[in-house]
Amino acid sequence: MTIIVHHLNNSRSQRILWLLEELGEPYEVRRYERDRKTMRAPASLRAIHPLGRSPVVEVDGHRLIETGAIMEHLVARSGNRFGPPADAQGAILYRQFLHYAEGSMMPPLLALLVVGKLGLLGRPARPTVQRMLDDHLDWLEGELATRRYFAGDAFTAADMMMSFPLEASRARGGLDSSRPHLIRWLEEMHARPAYQAALKTGGRYAYA
Repeated sequence: MTIIVHHLNNSRSQRILWLLEELGEPYEVRRYERDRKTMRAPASLRAIHPLGRSPVVEVDGHRLIETGAIMEHLVARSGNRFGPPADAQGAILYRQFLHYAEGSMMPPLLALLVVGKLGLLGRPARPTVQRMLDDHLDWLEGELATRRYFAGDAFTAADMMMSFPLEASRARGGLDSSRPHLIRWLEEMHARPAYQAALKTGGRYAYA
């Protein structure tokens, strides 16, 4: 049964396309475009899921939401390809970063986005929010100073999960060449053939 991905442009769903390309799974994309003024998803996405968020994936008769949960399901379904490393420390790091990406790193990025939308009213809050994000970026830079990928020496779904917050950080959160290990990692992710294939399938993506 072909997997259906309800894909919103410039959204977390790009990671699901990437994973499916890495796995070589056949899939169908149903595309949705953000409103150019509000940047919100169209009402038609609410017909798929009441929250109107992406990704939503239909697989084996189930409709799944939440990027991390979808990643875990698809990795398990594939026999744990790109799943946790065999060593205990690698497995811990894998699960940590699979959930850290959305649970810890996205909140300050979202706060920066909101502060930016507030214009002059948001300006006093920006340094505080930026410091919060800088703490994350400094820590992650140190993590990748000691290993090639987030879970160890092998590329995993944890790296795919971490791509979106780090791409957003590079676009609007101050991530630059002053953190060379993170930039090296991002460039390596972008060079993967499956990432490039997912970009062609997903369409315009501002963070790549």
